This record gives sequence, C-alpha cells and structure tokens, in this order.
Amino acid sequence: MALSKKPVTGMKDILPEEMQIRDYVIGVIKETYGKFGFTSIETPCMENIANLTNKQGGDNEKLIFKVLKRGEKLNVADATTEEEVVDFGMRYDLTVPLVRYYSNNSANLPAPFKSLQMGSVWRADRPQRGRFRQFTQCDIDILGEPSNLAEIELILATTTTLGKLGFKGFEIRINDRQILKAMAAYSGFPEESYDSVFITLDKMDKIGLEGVEAELLEKEFAPESVAKYLDLYKNLEKQENGVAYLAETLNGFLEESVAQGLQEIIDSVSATKSSDFKMVFDATLVRGMSYYTGTIFEIAIPEFGGSCGGGGRYDKMVGKFTGQDVPACGFSIGFERIILLLMESGFQVPGKPKKVAYLIEKGVGGEKLCGIIAQAQAARGDGTQVLVARMNKNKKFQKDQLTKEGYDEFVEFFRD
Repeated sequence: MALSKKPVTGMKDILPEEMQIRDYVIGVIKETYGKFGFTSIETPCMENIANLTNKQGGDNEKLIFKVLKRGEKLNVADATTEEEVVDFGMRYDLTVPLVRYYSNNSANLPAPFKSLQMGSVWRADRPQRGRFRQFTQCDIDILGEPSNLAEIELILATTTTLGKLGFKGFEIRINDRQILKAMAAYSGFPEESYDSVFITLDKMDKIGLEGVEAELLEKEFAPESVAKYLDLYKNLEKQENGVAYLAETLNGFLEESVAQGLQEIIDSVSATKSSDFKMVFDATLVRGMSYYTGTIFEIAIPEFGGSCGGGGRYDKMVGKFTGQDVPACGFSIGFERIILLLMESGFQVPGKPKKVAYLIEKGVGGEKLCGIIAQAQAARGDGTQVLVARMNKNKKFQKDQLTKEGYDEFVEFFRD
C-alpha cells in the first residue's frame, strides 16, 4: 500500500514562518498571564471517557475522538454498546482535564488557584476558516474565588494580552446565565424547556428576531410567551443601560445581586483596562457549554467576524468529581484564530535576532571548515542566528528559500 503525503483532514502541518509567530504569541501569553499570577500546568491529552461524556460539554461531546480498549479488554464480537469497547477519549477542551487535575491535587495547590494551561485539543468537527480538528487552546482559570474579582482579573489579563499582540477596537461581550433563565421564566417558558429556548436564541446573530420567533413557534411554545420574550429584546435595543433595565423589569425573577455583580464587572474593567476594547452587555449571549452557572463572556474581533475566545463561571463542575462544589471561572483565547489573523495581516515578530546564512561550497573541509564553524559559534554567542549549510548547485533558489525564512544576509565560503 502506498503511503499518503496528506495530513489527516482538519489537521495541518505548520511551516517555519507560522511557527515563529506561534512561538512569539505563546511567549507573550505566558509572560503577560504570569504577571497576573497565573501558574502553568499540564494535563494528559486523553481523559477517561466517562469524564468527557458527563453531559457538561454540550455539542462538543458529539465530537469526541474515542479510543478503543486494548488487548484482552477489547471484545468487539460480544459488545452491544459503545461503552463496552471504549475507555478513553481525546480531550475536546482543557476545562474538564483542569477540573479533574484540581480535584486530585487541590490539597497541594494555593487558594485561590490561578491556572494557565496551553495544549492541543481534538474535535471531530467540520473544518473551516480558523477551525481545525486538532488545535491549540489557551486557558486561564481561577478556582476557589467566589466573588466577581475572578471575572475582572480574567478579562483584564486576556485583554491585556490581546493588546500586546496589537489588537484594537475589539469587544468583550458579557452576560449571565442567571439573566438568561430569569428572562425565560418571566416570559412564561417552562423550566425544562430553557435549553431548547437558548439553543434558538443563540442563533439570533444569524437569523434575527424574526427567525428566532419563527423557530420558537415552530417548537410549539405558547405564542404569548414567545411575544413577551421577544419584547424584552426589542426593548433592550432602546436602553442606554441594558443591565439596569433587566434588573428592574425582571424584579422577582432575578436576584438583585446578579445584576449588581455584572455591572460591577463591566464598570471595573472599563475603568482599569490597558487595551483598546469595549465591554458590551449582550443578553443574547448563550455559550454552548452546559457547565456554565453564572457570568459568561466572549471576545469579538471585527477582523474575524466571529468569536475569538470566551469563557465563564462554572461553580458546580468540581463537585461532579469530589462531591463538594468549588467556585471556578475561566477564559480561553481562540489561539488558532489569533494566529490566523496575525498571519493574514502580515505580522512580523518584533525583536527577531539577525539571521545570517553561511553557505559552504562542497569540498571545503578540514581546518578551514573548523574555522567557519568557530566563526558561526562566535556570532551565535553575540545573539545572531546563524545557519551553516552546504551550498546547493542552484544557489539562487537556495537563497530565495532562505530569504522567505527571514535570512537577510549570506556569507559564502569557497574552496581555495
């Protein structure tokens, strides 16, 4: 059978030009988040399949790459369910692994624990611009902090990082799952139908108010509930302060502290931000993960035309492992989409070292070769990046290729 040169669909090889940008971005992320007190951790790429399919990951649970049992444990012939042949899965995000990690190691971790985790995740998704089946995620999380100080710190750390990467004029869209539920309750939707209502609401930016109305009616919700629900959104468009409007309108359905806490996050971040962005309350923001319990947020960058990261509070998730809830909140940067935007903008890594190529003619050896290598070593010691290579027959093509890799100076060595 002939070998295939193609990578797996939705997974890609990374060329040197992109790798330089990725390494630079990772460096900026680690340095900036480190200044906010976040500590790097690492978790395995595979998790127990029960952890990944615990009804917390929304649609992502349908996209898991599952791993078959091995050896004597694998009995395909007699198996009647998938659970009998699968025991592990490739992680689809970094939150589930983090929660398991914290559940096992909390006694040895500071409180609150501020975690930074970067690594590959896998989803059997439909590949498209900025979306792959294997991609890098970058998460920061704070576990053990019940107040909205966690949200404020997460948003400031993330936006400071984006600012250092040159992004301007973006938005942090923010909402709260408790506001979503209060709006649904106020409108008269039965509690067991909330998820179905939110799935439709999440399409608002694509199908508009009329589309949301049509789909809710198609799902056979009471017309009066649908009308009351959409009136909330129509009235929101006229308000200068949407949070205050909903706090007043939803009195009796929404705890006053929820609206106050959300407004405090918006005001605190807006007053102390160091990057060019805007906090925007968006009552249509849903976020797909069912593990979110409170505040939710997303990054909207105009150049991409969609979400470039997001997160929220998930206070009930640690309790799934330990039986005792721990307040938790996290924010994930859309790493691959950030890289895509930087690549498309012609971004150049700042402060790159001088790159020099030493091209040595075939036949040069002995004492002269040692002298050339010693010269290269000395230049490297002074901070120059030096490539030592044999000169090709097609020297022009060789130089053209090296120029594309950033080499701007060539030193040629010939036989005497």
